[in-house]
Amino acid sequence: MVVIVPAGNFWYQSKTGDKLPGMLLMNVTVENSVEQQNQMHTYNQFASDNYAGICPEALQAMQTANTGFVPSYGDDIWTERACQHLRQVFETECQVFFVFNGTAANSLALASLCRSYHSVICHELAHVETDECGAPEFFSNGTKLLHVNGPGGKFDLAEVERTITRRSDIHYPRPKVLSLTQATEVGTVYTPDEIKAASALAKRHGLRVHMDGARFANAVVSLDVAPADITWRAGVDVLCLGGAKNGMAIGEAVVFFDRELAHEFDYRCKQAGQLASKMRFISAPWIGMLEGGAWLKNASHANCCAALLEQHLAGIAGVSIMYPRQANSVFVEMPETVVAALRAAGWHFYSFIGSGGARFMCSWQTTEQDVLQLAAAVKLAAAGAGTASGGPA
Repeated sequence: MVVIVPAGNFWYQSKTGDKLPGMLLMNVTVENSVEQQNQMHTYNQFASDNYAGICPEALQAMQTANTGFVPSYGDDIWTERACQHLRQVFETECQVFFVFNGTAANSLALASLCRSYHSVICHELAHVETDECGAPEFFSNGTKLLHVNGPGGKFDLAEVERTITRRSDIHYPRPKVLSLTQATEVGTVYTPDEIKAASALAKRHGLRVHMDGARFANAVVSLDVAPADITWRAGVDVLCLGGAKNGMAIGEAVVFFDRELAHEFDYRCKQAGQLASKMRFISAPWIGMLEGGAWLKNASHANCCAALLEQHLAGIAGVSIMYPRQANSVFVEMPETVVAALRAAGWHFYSFIGSGGARFMCSWQTTEQDVLQLAAAVKLAAAGAGTASGGPA
């Protein structure tokens, strides 16, 4: 019998009775493992928007596409319809490709904008820098990421310009792309004017502009603008548009607003293992999300839940909000005793994203009851920490 045993953030697969890596020899059955997991109280609602399930609109679209025999590798009506919907959303004849995940989307998009001796300028907290395991460098055959700082997860444009101009000799990787994250890794958003200013700076120095839009829908809702106003109209050349974090199972869209930059991008996708044979099951959910506006409805719901959570956490003694809540995440600073108490109670959340603190992420599936439950848990843990330290309960 084969069992899967959770070990930290990894899953080890082993035959029953084998010695598991990093663990003691155990005699465990599937039934016992499931029973033990069911007995544990775990709260995953705020760990990540990736934890949420598939929203009804995306699931129904997949089911609708699951009929009969359909041409493969994207040569199907579902993929064409999804592309047309995205062109309507962005009000331009963009070129669209679908890939499995965000790391592939970002890495392949950046590789299409660079050569191996070029560099990409990004924020020091950007996902391409901190959470893609070197994939942007790998797929571009060595393009270097140059990171700059700036408050609230956004560029300091003076720092960007210094990075572009500080060297021009042949020994330095020539800056070729400016990469923005919208919404940022700490839940803030770039305004249209900020994107225009960043793009203008980039164009002035001959750089292309890439946007990591894993949570782009949340930014659109937050700013209450047309998607075009914070992409191509503001100078963005290519957008990696997120689907999985907004209610889809898998699938991101790489949207080239400058169609010439998409030359042979399909070959990049194929070589990287990102050309799905049954492409309709990646593209069809986009139809379900876009036709009735579910992509914005989901994002709006997640943003509202985060706003409610921020409101409740802001009033708890010892807890401070780290960044302006502008999308669907809330970053808080709490005493270690409070963090430990929450984890001991079964709450799962990340504390390595951004510049520290605890990140609570809301999704399309988050409920008001979830928010109130977490806020109550934080309040209880904070009160316990205050009592333990001799402060007021």
